[in-house]
Amino acid sequence: MSEWWTYSLEDFLLFSPRVYWRMFELHNEAVWPLHVVALLLGAAILVWVVRPRPWSDRAIAVILGVAWIWIGWAFLWKRYSGINWAVAYVVPAFAAEALLLIWIGGLAGRLHFRARRTTSGVVGLVLILYALILHPLVAKLAGRSFAAAEVFGIAPDPTAIATLGLLAVASVSGPVWPLLVVPLAWCLVSGATLYALRTPEAWISLLSAGVAVASRFSSCADGQTSRRTLMPEP
Repeated sequence: MSEWWTYSLEDFLLFSPRVYWRMFELHNEAVWPLHVVALLLGAAILVWVVRPRPWSDRAIAVILGVAWIWIGWAFLWKRYSGINWAVAYVVPAFAAEALLLIWIGGLAGRLHFRARRTTSGVVGLVLILYALILHPLVAKLAGRSFAAAEVFGIAPDPTAIATLGLLAVASVSGPVWPLLVVPLAWCLVSGATLYALRTPEAWISLLSAGVAVASRFSSCADGQTSRRTLMPEP
């Protein structure tokens, strides 16, 4: 009997790389042409972040919430859980993220998405642009078919990365960390899975998570510095 420290990530995989990427092909084929709707909504979100409207903050939060609950059901529950039973236990987390976004941003109106010339603002905008425009191209760059492309609102990775970007540019009336937990955790899990599959893009989700966390800490530090500067001298 092998000791636990002799195992590697590959030993815990329940599927091969071929089965994993074929899953995306089947999912894309099943939900097409929702990709067009998802990309149009993603483009609208990007425009609203740069040029916000009085109602756009609530719209962005609701769109994100719907995307999370849709992916949790259509991708994780109906498809991914068929090759990885553990994914079924992740679905409630996706539903919780959706409810938090809709409640905090859509109903309570406590999320305000604005592109700003700050560290977190620039990082957030880069993550959003990457998730919407570049991530769907990763499949082709990695030697796979466009049929296996991962699109915002359809697949979890670009949706999680875009969410991290949007939360980086957002100002929140209250703590933002409850909204960050699920997308950060998914990026870590997905990055570990891709690393075990020995795919070249394994670092993308992990780097996105690290950059998003660093930008939020930077934003908090800048805010504390600003408050100290504004305090009157005793």
